Amino acid sequence: MRRFNVTTTCEKDLHYMADVSKKIEVIKKMINDGYYFTINSGRQKGKTTILSILEKEYREKYLVVAASFEGRSSIFKDEESFVQNIFKVFAKPFKVVNLEMANKIEDYGKDLKSLDDVSNVISKWCSESEKEIVILIDEVDKASNYYIFMDFLGVLREKYISKQAKKDTTFKSVILTGVNDIKRIKTHIISKRILTEEEANNISKSEYNSPWNVAKTFKVDLDFDAIEIESLLLDYLSEHKESKINTQVIADLIHRYTSGYPYLVGKICEIIVEELCNDFTEKGIESSIKMLLNESNTLFDDLIKNIENNSELYNTVYDIIVENNTVTFNVHAHSLGIMYSIFKNRNGRLEIHNKIFEIILYNYLIAKKNIEKIGKKLNNYTSIGLFENEDGTLDIKNALMKYQEYMKSVFNKFDKDFIERQGRLLFLAFFKPILNGKGFYFVESHTGFEQRQDIVMTFGKFKYIIELKIWRGEHNHQKGLMQLEGYLNLENCDEGYLVIYNKNNDKEYKNELVKLAHKEIFVVWV
Repeated sequence: MRRFNVTTTCEKDLHYMADVSKKIEVIKKMINDGYYFTINSGRQKGKTTILSILEKEYREKYLVVAASFEGRSSIFKDEESFVQNIFKVFAKPFKVVNLEMANKIEDYGKDLKSLDDVSNVISKWCSESEKEIVILIDEVDKASNYYIFMDFLGVLREKYISKQAKKDTTFKSVILTGVNDIKRIKTHIISKRILTEEEANNISKSEYNSPWNVAKTFKVDLDFDAIEIESLLLDYLSEHKESKINTQVIADLIHRYTSGYPYLVGKICEIIVEELCNDFTEKGIESSIKMLLNESNTLFDDLIKNIENNSELYNTVYDIIVENNTVTFNVHAHSLGIMYSIFKNRNGRLEIHNKIFEIILYNYLIAKKNIEKIGKKLNNYTSIGLFENEDGTLDIKNALMKYQEYMKSVFNKFDKDFIERQGRLLFLAFFKPILNGKGFYFVESHTGFEQRQDIVMTFGKFKYIIELKIWRGEHNHQKGLMQLEGYLNLENCDEGYLVIYNKNNDKEYKNELVKLAHKEIFVVWV
C-alpha cells in the first residue's frame, strides 16, 4: 500500500502523486530546445521529484546524468580537488543501475589537472556519447559558497556559447536546482570576504555579471493548482475505493489554505490518513491544519529564519500582515521573497504565499509584540478555557466583550495611529490563547473604502466569521454590514461578528445585535 510522502523524492510505486504532467511537458520542451536553466524555489517544493521524473522519462532519448552536491563539500577545496572529483559526481547515479556507464564516466575524469582539462574532456565525452547528454544537478546551494563552482559554471557558459557558434561540443542541456538562483549566489560569495575598493564599487555590477547568464528564465510554477491536488486525491482513491471523497470540493479547500505548496498539500493529506481516520472533509482539513500548526519543522523554521535574516523581507511581511498595506509587486524588489516562497504575486499585488504561512507569521509577530507591548495585560483577560462552553462551542460574544474591555483599558496607552495600523494584530494576540490549540484563524483581506479584514476562526467543530473595520461613518457602516452578510452566505454561516475600531476620543464602548434577512451580526465598538 502506498502512502503520502513529504520527506523524500516521490516515487509512483511507493507514494501517492499529483499529476504534474503539464509542468513536465513544459520543462521537457526547454530541454529539447537545448536550454540551460535553473529551477530555484522555496524548500520542499518538489524540485527533486521533478528531476526524478525527468530522468526516468528521458532515459531512452538522452544520457541523463542526475547528480547532486549533497555531502560533497570536500570537492570544492580547490581547483585540483574539484577537477579530480567532478566526474565521480557525474558517475555516482549509475553505480547501481549501470556500472559499465559509471566506470566509463569516471575514466573520463582521470588525470585532470585544471578546468581547461575538464572543458576538453566534456567535449570528448559529448562527441563519443551515443546519446546527447543532459545534466541535472540537484542541491546546487551546497556549492554556493565556493568560487570553484562559479568558475565551473563559467566553463559551461563558454562552451554553451561556442556550441551555438558551432565551435565546440557540449551538453545538450544543464539544469540546476536549489533555493537560490545563481545570480544571488554570486553576490553571496563576494560578500563572504573582505572586498577590495574596486569590488565594493562593483557589487551591483557583479550581481548581474553571473556565470550563468546564458540560462533561460524558468517560468513553471511548481505549486499545485486545484486540478493537480484533485489528481493526488484521485490517486489515493485508486487504492481506497471504499472511501467517499468529494475530490473537487476537498481539492479546492486544500488549495485555499495552501495555495498549492507541495509540502503543505502532502502534509495535510498525510495527517488526515495517518491520524484522522481518512477524514477527507472540511472538518478533517481544519483539524489537520491545527495539528500542522503545532508542529516544528524545517519549512516553518526556514520561513522565520529568512525574514529575520533580511530586514527588507521582514519589513515587507510586516507591511502586508500587520499594517495591512497593499504592496505592488516589483520583480526586482521582491524577487528574493518570491524565490523563498514567502510571497506570491497575485495579479500584481504581493501577498503572503498561503494562509498557513500567514498564520505562522502572525503567531510569530504576535509573540514578539506580546513581549514588546501588550503581553502582560492580555493574560488578565484570556485565561485558558474561560470562553469554552460545555458543548464545545466558543462563547464568542463573551470573548468579544472581554476584548472590548481590554481595549478600553489600554486605549490611552497607544496612539490612535498604532491602533488603526495594528488593530488586527492586537485582536489576534488576544484570541490566540483563547483558541489554545483547539482552533486557528486565517485572514481574508479586502481592499476598498472600509479597509475590511474578515477573520475566519475555527474552534472545535465550529466556525466563526469576524470582520474588523475602521469606523468611517454610518453610511460606510451599513455597507459593511451588507458585505459581511454576503460573506456569511458564502461561508454558509448564520451568525457573524463585527468589531469596529473607533478612534474618536468621545466614542462609546457599546454592542448591538443586528438582524439582516436570515443573518444575525453581533457588533462591538472598541
